[in-house]
Formats: sequence, structure tokens, C-alpha cells
Amino acid sequence: MEASKVIHAIYTDDDVLMNAVKAVKAERYHIEEIYTPFPVHGLDKAMGLAPTRIAIASFMYGCVGLAVATLMMNFIMIEDWPQNIGGKPSFSYIENMPAFVPIMFELTVFFAAHLMVITFYLRSRMWPFKKAENPDPRTTDDHFLMEIAVHGNENELTTLLNKTGAVEVNIIDKEDEH
Repeated sequence: MEASKVIHAIYTDDDVLMNAVKAVKAERYHIEEIYTPFPVHGLDKAMGLAPTRIAIASFMYGCVGLAVATLMMNFIMIEDWPQNIGGKPSFSYIENMPAFVPIMFELTVFFAAHLMVITFYLRSRMWPFKKAENPDPRTTDDHFLMEIAVHGNENELTTLLNKTGAVEVNIIDKEDEH
């Protein structure tokens, strides 16, 4: 049952947190999660996290938006209901393409942005009505929390975290929280 215990080290400064992450990783401890009130630049690299692939997904979503815009405008303005607007006959898509460019751009951005947000929420497992998983409400204001799994090494880990500048170190049993 030792694996269900974690240590919560609380810091009050992001630079101290960054140095602590580097020190903990240098000692080969696995950091489960870090909770911060704002994004800390370089924290993902210091933790050794893999780069995100959300940009690739965004590009693909933009391509889907461009395809939908092109097919939609061709069907609506050329095939289904062609109209002579301002002396511009709608006999072919290519003749009217300059007028369609703003719509193509807007739908590309619309699809990329909306589908990327939905992907982020699903990937992060943040669905509607989900209970927050934040272990300490102070991390939404001005504190930083580093969560490290404990495997019978509480004393040396506590000593290390206190040396790195933690203002508070708590051992938490995860099974008691549920």
C-alpha cells in the first residue's frame, strides 16, 4: 500500500520551484504532477515531458475546415443556387474564388480553434460537471505544489524537498482522499 502515498511540497516562488524540479529530477525521483497558479515557462522541459502534438492536430483541423468551406461554397453558390451578384456570374468556382477567400480563411480558423479546444478538453479528461482534481486550493492563488510518489523513501525525499526551498512538505495517503 506504500505506492498510494504521495508527498506534496509547496513553494511560494516559481524560480524556487524550477530549481527544485531540477534538483528532484537530478536525484532521479519521479514527479507525478505540478500544480501552478499560472504557466511557468520551461517547466515542461525541466520535468522531461514529451512535446505536445496539438499543433499537428490543429493543422489537420484547419485542413478539414478549408475542405468544408470549399465544398460548402461550391454547392451553395455554384450548384444549388447560382446567382448573378453585382455582375459576377456564378458559372464556375474558379471564376468566383477571390470572393470566397475570406470565407475559406474564416472557416479554416473556426474549425482549427474549436476542434483544438475540444481535443484539449478530451485529452485532459476535463468534461462537463467533472469534480476538480486540485489537491490544494492555494495553487489557484499564489502557491506551487509538486506531487511526488512515495516508495518507502519519505525521510530522504522530505529532506531533499526542504533543502530545495519548500515552505511546506506533507505526506498524503491517496486512498484516504477517495
